Amino acid sequence: MTTQQHTQPAKRSVLPNILLILGLSVLLFGECWYGYKLHKLSAEQTQIKEDYNLSNNITFGIFSVDEWRERIAALVNKQVSGFSFTKAQKKAMQKQVETQLYTMVHKTVRDITKPQKTFMGKLTKIGFKAMVKPEEIDAQVPSFARTIVNKVTSPASERRLKRIAGSKINELVDQTYDSTNVASYEVTKYLYKKYKVSDPLAYNKAINNRLNVIKTETMNAMYAMLGCVAAALVFWLLMRKQVHLQATLFVMSILFAVVMLVVGTTASIIDLDARIKTLEFSLMGEKVGFINQVLFFQSKSLWGVITTLISQAKPDAIVVGALLLLFVVILPLLRMIARSIYLTCSAKIADSKVIQYLAFHSGKWDMADVMVVGIAMTYIGLNGILKSQLSNLNINAGGFVTTTVNNTSLQPGYYVFVAYVVFAFILSYILKGVTPSCRLNEIKEESDE
Repeated sequence: MTTQQHTQPAKRSVLPNILLILGLSVLLFGECWYGYKLHKLSAEQTQIKEDYNLSNNITFGIFSVDEWRERIAALVNKQVSGFSFTKAQKKAMQKQVETQLYTMVHKTVRDITKPQKTFMGKLTKIGFKAMVKPEEIDAQVPSFARTIVNKVTSPASERRLKRIAGSKINELVDQTYDSTNVASYEVTKYLYKKYKVSDPLAYNKAINNRLNVIKTETMNAMYAMLGCVAAALVFWLLMRKQVHLQATLFVMSILFAVVMLVVGTTASIIDLDARIKTLEFSLMGEKVGFINQVLFFQSKSLWGVITTLISQAKPDAIVVGALLLLFVVILPLLRMIARSIYLTCSAKIADSKVIQYLAFHSGKWDMADVMVVGIAMTYIGLNGILKSQLSNLNINAGGFVTTTVNNTSLQPGYYVFVAYVVFAFILSYILKGVTPSCRLNEIKEESDE
């Protein structure tokens, strides 16, 4: 009879726990799925932005001799191909030709009619005075000048001049290049093939469209992920008085926290993005300019920061990276594992000094909350510095116009990490009122006796 009495309560306790685990597993699966989706989208977004930074970097734009060469060559070729003599130019040219002809005639007359010392010179002077009248030559100068100008400005001559000018421009273009020429070509070829486009406009459009889609999907994934966590907290509110379910609820909640910690540390937390949006000026009556020139771009996750620090050759950077890894990632995981052991294992294990310390007394070494504040302060500081520096590049003077844009922003990974810190704090508060399974069994045995 006593055995049956023990068996029936056990069954009554096991079944609700199984049902609770199944229900929370659905939410946990949802959190894992949306967390994975957020992580994947974050990585894709970072890669696309890095590709955009590579192709639109000022090294291959404003600072590239090749880019300036192409723009100026196109402008000059346009001016040359569209060139034709106007009436005013023809009139001015005729005056200049007449002036040169008058000068040449008068100089020749003076040289011939001046006193001569040689026999041939005297003979030439006598013949010139007898046969040539300078005033008649002067009268023919305008017609000679008109004939020369008409010949020079004829359509055939214009075409010949354009060909000569064009060939010289092309020769100069071929001689003007820098070391980025080959690299820029290979980068452009690779990225155009990757995004299945054929020109800069299509490339920029494809990049911007994809980034807009990713931004929307990432935010939706984050909201769905945090919604699953919020639903798990609702279970606590509904079943907070069910003592026999508290250990199961807490262990499952720890799994929710682990997922948030993993996603929060691996997804991008901050983007630093500074650009020259437009740079324009007038040259020969035409607009010359550059758009979307990336001055600086960097996207980092918390895990990326840690690995970057540890991989450096500087000892101080390695130490900082190791400390971040220990107190922001490893210790929080150990604390959650210790709490799970405390609630589910035997009294001997749960009461061990290591488990007790990690579960209840190691919070002062957990730096996740400090990291949240640190990231926020870093964002505020860097964002302010970039805004200040970029404002100095906004110029509008004498037809030279530049506008800059600061796209620095916190990313969904940061908000997930903040949610983890808040959730971990709530769990620490809840843990104080949760009865471990071993203690619960002892209480049941005492009540049965």
